[in-house]
Amino acid sequence: MERSRNGRTTPTRSGATPTEGRAKQRAYLIAALDEGEDLSELRELLSTAGVAVVGQAVQHRDKPHPNTYLGPGKLLEVKDAAKAADANVVVVDDELSPRQERNLEKDLGMSVVDRTATILDIFAAHANTAEGKLQVELAQLEYNLARMRGLWTHLERLGGVSSGGFATRGPGESQIETDRRLARDRIAALRRRLEHVKGTRAVQRAERERAHLPQVAIAGYTNAGKSTLLNAMTGADVGVRDRLFHTLDPTTRQLQIDGRPYLLTDTVGFIRKLPHQLVDAFGATLEETRLADLILHVVDASADEDELWEMLRSVEETLEAIGAGDRPRLLVLNKVDALDEERRQALWLQHPDGIQVSALSGEGLEQLSRAIEEAFVRTLEPVELLLPYSEGGRLAELHDVAGDLQREDTADGVHVFARLPAATAERFSRFAVGR
Repeated sequence: MERSRNGRTTPTRSGATPTEGRAKQRAYLIAALDEGEDLSELRELLSTAGVAVVGQAVQHRDKPHPNTYLGPGKLLEVKDAAKAADANVVVVDDELSPRQERNLEKDLGMSVVDRTATILDIFAAHANTAEGKLQVELAQLEYNLARMRGLWTHLERLGGVSSGGFATRGPGESQIETDRRLARDRIAALRRRLEHVKGTRAVQRAERERAHLPQVAIAGYTNAGKSTLLNAMTGADVGVRDRLFHTLDPTTRQLQIDGRPYLLTDTVGFIRKLPHQLVDAFGATLEETRLADLILHVVDASADEDELWEMLRSVEETLEAIGAGDRPRLLVLNKVDALDEERRQALWLQHPDGIQVSALSGEGLEQLSRAIEEAFVRTLEPVELLLPYSEGGRLAELHDVAGDLQREDTADGVHVFARLPAATAERFSRFAVGR
């Protein structure tokens, strides 16, 4: 754990696996759940952050206790169990209010980290580009702003004791306010820089739109195999690792299907209870998904059925939250190479519209390509054009956007039959036969 200037205690930014022997960071997990005991996702998050898990406790309740997250009796049980397990941090499978966090640390006698702080820590460790680092810093500052405390409280009593005057503010309180003001100024600066990034993305997007290439976004739960799928379909060499949130920055590559070019974009993975700070901060990145013509919703088909449905629901909720709920999409059931025939058949019955693929072995990728093509073909308009020979540039552009087309050289020009997106068809309307 490392302690920041504002007094927050968070996991260190390291993705390394703990060394053999006694781990430096030993976490005891707690959760308040309606039912069940499953904290596997939190365990995987901590593994990605390089933290060892030494135990867990779950209290079944309708909602967390407003002051201490768990009930008083359960807290005593957790304190004894965490001490017996040699834990040095307690990790909570929810976002805590500042009050809950303070009370938990006081009652348990050790550092407390919530789910949001854990995810932010992982994002900070995996952000490689300047944009990604800006987005993570913004999310961390917004999260920590309400939690600034601790470093200056010992100075607060140095202030005057008269009521209602400026002397009642001690130097400690003044320092806290200074820290908060600096944090708010930094947040405003980061927002301005990210607005500039958003503008740059808009220019790049406008260039792509002028070419009228169909845009396909790969979205889905983190670690579902999205980057592997991008590599398999486009021949790209995007880095792939078996860990959560390995890809934070969108990567776009060109995909060819029957001569027609498509733009395929790999995006940041989603997760259950994705912190709203990240959704807000990664707005420019997630916009690639919101503005896509088609979304490939990739899911890990090798997961248990209950977990698979939970992942599907979480992704759908996040797509709605970022304004992409109305975008056309295809369900891609990845990693079927890990399934036997019986499980594959059950998967087909449960998700008849899903396309079963293995990005690792290449199985099902041709079917997926056909499904992508069919999804766009349904939106195409048939056109009949006559382009003068002097419009060679427009003819080349038509070949790029139409893929396969029929052409006949005549005395008056090139007679073309093609199917085009509606916007592209409008651009060529002056060459339409019969006008």
